[in-house]
Amino acid sequence: MEVRETRTQLFKPKISDVRWRKEIEKSLVEQWEKEGLFKFNFDPSKPVLVIDTPPPYISGKPHVGQVAHYIQIDMVARAFRMLGYNVLVPFYADRNGLPVEVFVERTYGVNPHEVAKTVEGRESFLDLCKKHLDNVEKEFISLWRALGCSFEYWRNGTDSEEYRKITQSTFIELWRRGLIYEAERPVLWCPRCGTSLAEAEIEYKEEDAELYYIKFHLKDGGEVVIATTRPELLASCLILAYNPNDSRYKHLRNKKAIVPLYNHEIDIIEHLSVDPLFGTGIMMICSYGDQTDVRIVRELGLKPRISIDERGKLVDELLKGLSIRDARKKIVEMLKEKGHILKIEKIKRNVPVCWRCGTPVEIIHMREYFLKQLEFKDAMLKIAKEVKFLPEEHRIKLINWIESISMDWPISKTRYYATEVPVWKCRKCGSILVPEPGKYYRPWKDPPPWDKCPVCGASKNELVGETRVFDTWFDSSISVLYAAGATKYPNVFSMYLRGEAKALRPQGYDIIRTWLYYSLLRVYQLYGKVAFDYIRVSGMGLDEKGEAMHKSKGNVIYPEPYIEKFGADALRFWSAIASKLGSDYRFSEQMIKTGSLFVTKLLNIARFVSAFPIVESVEELHPLDVAILAKLNNVVDVVRKGFENMDFYEPINQIYHFTWDVFADHYLEMVKARAYNVANEYTESEQRSAYFTLHTVLRGILLMLAPIMPFVTDYIWRSMYKNTSIHLETYPNKVPLPGNANELSKLFDIVMNLNSSIWKFKKDRNIRFSEELKATLYLPKELQVFSKDIKNLHKITKIEFGVPEEPYINLGNNCFLKI
Repeated sequence: MEVRETRTQLFKPKISDVRWRKEIEKSLVEQWEKEGLFKFNFDPSKPVLVIDTPPPYISGKPHVGQVAHYIQIDMVARAFRMLGYNVLVPFYADRNGLPVEVFVERTYGVNPHEVAKTVEGRESFLDLCKKHLDNVEKEFISLWRALGCSFEYWRNGTDSEEYRKITQSTFIELWRRGLIYEAERPVLWCPRCGTSLAEAEIEYKEEDAELYYIKFHLKDGGEVVIATTRPELLASCLILAYNPNDSRYKHLRNKKAIVPLYNHEIDIIEHLSVDPLFGTGIMMICSYGDQTDVRIVRELGLKPRISIDERGKLVDELLKGLSIRDARKKIVEMLKEKGHILKIEKIKRNVPVCWRCGTPVEIIHMREYFLKQLEFKDAMLKIAKEVKFLPEEHRIKLINWIESISMDWPISKTRYYATEVPVWKCRKCGSILVPEPGKYYRPWKDPPPWDKCPVCGASKNELVGETRVFDTWFDSSISVLYAAGATKYPNVFSMYLRGEAKALRPQGYDIIRTWLYYSLLRVYQLYGKVAFDYIRVSGMGLDEKGEAMHKSKGNVIYPEPYIEKFGADALRFWSAIASKLGSDYRFSEQMIKTGSLFVTKLLNIARFVSAFPIVESVEELHPLDVAILAKLNNVVDVVRKGFENMDFYEPINQIYHFTWDVFADHYLEMVKARAYNVANEYTESEQRSAYFTLHTVLRGILLMLAPIMPFVTDYIWRSMYKNTSIHLETYPNKVPLPGNANELSKLFDIVMNLNSSIWKFKKDRNIRFSEELKATLYLPKELQVFSKDIKNLHKITKIEFGVPEEPYINLGNNCFLKI
């Protein structure tokens, strides 16, 4: 016994930790910063991958679902670096748009539309927005680093001059090419935010409503009944329409009706857009009740009658100054008094609302800047059908959206914290003046860049700066140009434009119709190319019940407590294993705990392996070693494929199962006797084969796992193998093996089942696993190559081959135990 203990004491582990310490993570982050691991280093011998990292909107703390999305993007970046790519993966903040304005409005009791009437007031409001964003951004950066994200941090976000110059330059280019124009048109409008909205910014909310059946008198006598949910729009009723296939109303064709209360004379027409099953099957076309109205009014060339202003108030003589709700109530009372209401039904309807504040939107007549998109629908559909989607299932969302677009994109907003529209107008001749690109312009504040009007020669004082700003998606849609190094890495940007650098868009499926579509449109319009080589679409983060996280529900889960309790790698483990790419993923504290236990398991595996000398090559491998290395090779193949497809669900499952259930539970237990070789029953060659295999498998596990769990893998790597980071290494190659490797791997599956059966036998009889089993084990002849390892593991008295005489215990796979 003393000899055995002395012999094992010769093998002292290089790793002393048996439990993970949070301090290790903090120390590694500091070390990575010093070593420049978060900096982009261009190697001309390698291909380039640009990741158009979603700039997070930093209006508040991110929850675990949002965090998991960015962790996965970091996994992609780390994996592709190991696969041999230069990876440019910036992190910067999206700091434009309505949320920060709404926050400042509510926090400070400020009405931006009022204060922005003066230059000083607008500057003060913008300063409040910037101050809030600066404070929140610091928390974001600290969190990403704590999570081990290897993004290159760019302090200049979407509100910087650097970024806004790009946005304005693209506007100037597209204006000059005639793809942007100013026009007075019906636009979707949020009365609460006081700005126009793009079609993609509209969401729908189901609500209880009333369907009013209203009698219209016919000019030549008689009446017709229409059904509407919007009686307050009667003043803007332009025509009545029925479906040409509806025989009930054929007798009304080309007749005229009188609008109740307003006494406008209007035509009755046929139109295919009318649903004969809704209401009475005949409808009023107003300017503008919904998108169908807009389309028909435009198609028929009707002159609109405006009912609602930008405050959401009625403007006609009967309802002037009333809100939508109050106007509806009043007009219904008036119609009842005059006998025009036939009946009222309770219904459910989908109401279009502003995606930011949830206010019901209206369609009003406004002068805005528009980007042409209708004429690009065919080109966009072609791109949508050809670009690579990961996973494929989300492609249809983009196709459906493109097919549904019915109007050009209004790109200007009556807001403030966003990129300014770089335009001046001449009061004398009315010309729209667009400056040269390459500079950041603030027309509401800056003097015009001309000494006089270049069109009519009017004095500089006659040039008035535009006060509107761009739709936030007009900014965000050129993020790939910024991410590809337009202002920081011109060599990479040139490669991107030439198609020599690959580009990835990682994003959620909820913004396919906005961020993805607009990006594809803008890059195609500017450069005639497809913006991305890969579109990686992830699902949404849900709470443990499978519900979306919202502050209003009180179910928002923040990551910091879990990082503190379990460590960053444990949270990253959950983000990888929670779901397959493209599917929603539920939060699970239990799965984070499993990740934490896996970290502990890895430490203890590494601690064991670190006790043995590193052997880089051997002349001959032991059969057990060939078997485990064959299984390692298979995992290397599967994980590489997963990495190449940017999906980490299969890789983490494969690595976890192989590491814990195969390598630790079976191989390590079986190899101990040979590695220690206490009784000198193994040759030096067999012992060296054990050393080689232990380190080869551990290194393979660490390298495959590094993109997913960067902290524990780097800690072990530095402790055992190199003074430099594992994140500078390449993806592992398969180990060259003899021709019988696959056969031995399959036999090892039988051995693992056998091990489990013997352990169960011992447990059922209260025999410690380390105790001798006084029995004879009968094995099939093909397992003879493992017989010595099996005998030493289970401390079995004797091993025979074949089938024993009864009685015996059948262990399965033609293995028997005879007591």
